[in-house]
Amino acid sequence: MEAITRKIRRDDASKPSLPSTALSLADLDDACLVTASQQGELAAFDELIRRYQSRIYATLYHMTSNHEDADDLTQESFIRAFKALKRFKGDASFYTWTYRIAVNLTINFLKKRHRRAYHLSLNDMDIQVENHPELVALISNKTPRGEVRIHELQQKLNEAMLQLSETHRLTVTLHDIQGMSHEEISKIMDCNVGTVRSRLFYARQQLQGDLADYLPQP
Repeated sequence: MEAITRKIRRDDASKPSLPSTALSLADLDDACLVTASQQGELAAFDELIRRYQSRIYATLYHMTSNHEDADDLTQESFIRAFKALKRFKGDASFYTWTYRIAVNLTINFLKKRHRRAYHLSLNDMDIQVENHPELVALISNKTPRGEVRIHELQQKLNEAMLQLSETHRLTVTLHDIQGMSHEEISKIMDCNVGTVRSRLFYARQQLQGDLADYLPQP
């Protein structure tokens, strides 16, 4: 967070901060913090960053599979959010609005980067394939043979995630990893709930198909 706020303070050095209030910033809701930030209180924006930086970073890491890229994109997302804050009307929550900025920024980044290797831990996912008894037993198996199969499955899952489009990969990340509702995702991705459900269904079907050799046959 310090790197983000240093950049914001350096770019916004001409604007004075408002006097600190007796009420702790941590006690204020997002709407109050946004209002204070719009009036030039940088400490209020610091608090908004503190609340949401880790969650946004986690999403962007799962999208990019690179800690440095995720860190840079998270910083850039908050910097862009701060610069656009005067135009924020409160139609959505600050959290959703900032997520949308971060997601759009990252999708554009991925399109430019194309197809760098994507790595995702099985422990991070909560997709339907993980509930199969054979897969659960495999993950719990600590024998050398089990370790080899887990490694093979990890590689296959990485390859399968990489085959998804940016929008489908993001939908899986937000729903199955971040635990967001269909409604929250629709606001972040600026689409209707039906589209979110459709993307999630398609992505899960594709992932299950790619992992079929590791799952019990009906």
